[in-house]
Amino acid sequence: MTGRLSGKVAVITGAGCIGPGWGNGRAAALLFAREGATIVATDISPAAFAETEDLLHEARANYWFSPCDVTDSASVAALIAGAQERFGRIDVLVNNVGGSARGGAVEMTEEIWLKQLNFNLTSVFLTCKHVLPVMKAAGGGSIINTSSTSGTRWTGAAQVAYAASKAGVIQFSRVTAVEYAPWNIRVNTVVPGQMHTPMVEARLAGQREGGDVQALLTKRQSRIPLPFMGDGRDTANAALFLASDEARFVTGTEIVVDGGMSARCD
Repeated sequence: MTGRLSGKVAVITGAGCIGPGWGNGRAAALLFAREGATIVATDISPAAFAETEDLLHEARANYWFSPCDVTDSASVAALIAGAQERFGRIDVLVNNVGGSARGGAVEMTEEIWLKQLNFNLTSVFLTCKHVLPVMKAAGGGSIINTSSTSGTRWTGAAQVAYAASKAGVIQFSRVTAVEYAPWNIRVNTVVPGQMHTPMVEARLAGQREGGDVQALLTKRQSRIPLPFMGDGRDTANAALFLASDEARFVTGTEIVVDGGMSARCD
């Protein structure tokens, strides 16, 4: 590794994972640590962080884990205050929390709609709300928010609240990027496509294809021009670039990581 994040403190939300494999947060935590960052890892479930923690131990990473509900302002405030107390600064924030629910505008309940907006979009608002003053006082920072190609196009299933909230993440990032650019705070978005992450087996297959994981993977692969599906490591590599000083002149934009799916006209 080249030490691209040497000396930086990075807060990574959703650093746990629902099962074995490479979720976005787990991959980012390990990659950033290998590149020299001190990791402030958080997840609502300490159990979900166990495998990530084993990987960080193996990598001899400098990290601190603190459980946090990123949909709760007080919980987020406590996380950021704890990170400042321990490390004295926050240079990078990576927002990885999110998940989809089935349904269009008619069949989706109002309760699920509001939960989805809270989970996917309000969580980004709250972490930025508490991190931005810290970065402003320090003279700069980089925020990377995770959206989805569902926020930019139809991706094969009606999940209207997920799509709307992920579209909101993109525009939230653009507006915040322009507002905070004078303080050298960069805000960008990574837009993953149909990734093969642990969530596919754990949740999506149960919602679609009658629980047949292989059938779901085949359907998802059919939408991707490249002959394979990416995973959380591909999302993490894009986030690493945006977190690093190599991206010092990059703000208010998106990196799409979808194997060419968005470029297709069908």
